[in-house]
Amino acid sequence: MAGSGASSKKSSEGLTDMSIFNADNMQSNMKVIYYSRTFLSIIGGVIAGILGFTGLTGFIFYLVVMAITSVALAAKAKFSVHTYFDSWNRVLLDGFFGGLMSFVLFWTFAYDIVHIF
Repeated sequence: MAGSGASSKKSSEGLTDMSIFNADNMQSNMKVIYYSRTFLSIIGGVIAGILGFTGLTGFIFYLVVMAITSVALAAKAKFSVHTYFDSWNRVLLDGFFGGLMSFVLFWTFAYDIVHIF
């Protein structure tokens, strides 16, 4: 992940001003989150389809995959999320619903190929 370029400046009175973020690095970090979630949603959907998950079991599997993805992204940032992103919500929630659509598509596709045909 690219560093956000966050820096803090001290004023003449010793107080710390707000951090300054590099917009290009933040945008690059958001792309990494989006691509990671999409890729793992596709892989998770194929695995859920091959294992034959149906109904609520498949959606619970998706939540588990996304939880593991969030922890892995936070670990990649060394749990110092504010260095690379502006909030924890970016790591935990961004790309969640877009990934859900990819998950369902590949889940049903893999299930049909393995268990129906």
